[in-house]
Amino acid sequence: MSSSVTSLKQEYLEKVVPALKTARGYKNVNQVPKISKVVVNCCIASAQDVKNALEDAINDITIITGQKPVRTISKQSISNFKLREGQEIGCKVTLRGRVMYEFLLRLTRMALPRIRDFRGISTRAFDGRGAYTLGIKDHTIFPEIELDKIKRNLGMDVTIVTTAKTKEETKELLSLMGMPFADRKVA
Repeated sequence: MSSSVTSLKQEYLEKVVPALKTARGYKNVNQVPKISKVVVNCCIASAQDVKNALEDAINDITIITGQKPVRTISKQSISNFKLREGQEIGCKVTLRGRVMYEFLLRLTRMALPRIRDFRGISTRAFDGRGAYTLGIKDHTIFPEIELDKIKRNLGMDVTIVTTAKTKEETKELLSLMGMPFADRKVA
């Protein structure tokens, strides 16, 4: 798998950087936006058996990302959701470097096309400061997950953080990196 990871980074260095330099008029290579980290977040607070659900979520996220996640803890109590302060409610993992490129390659080239009736991802999830958040409803789209062994479906948020300053720069960078956006025009 390491050859494909280097090919994704090579693709960024050989194709994306020159394309962005000419399109945006950057004078220096260091001005070109790049992906700095990917954060995968999973919350299971609504499950009945929270302890086992959290362990299953940690195991599945470890298999998907190749890195062990940390447990997330609630910061405040919310009585309507039966949530107490200090309760473990999910897990998250921050990917950088080689593991980040490997995960992005599997996400864009293998996992997203496996979604039923996939027509591209939304272009409305940019925060305007260089990050894009993608919600995944079912973690079984990743080929590493064995369907026979899952006990419950997990949803997750994948946040791709870049060094871009605007929404347009972020979208251009991610689309050149292979992110399949759905650019539909409303009629």
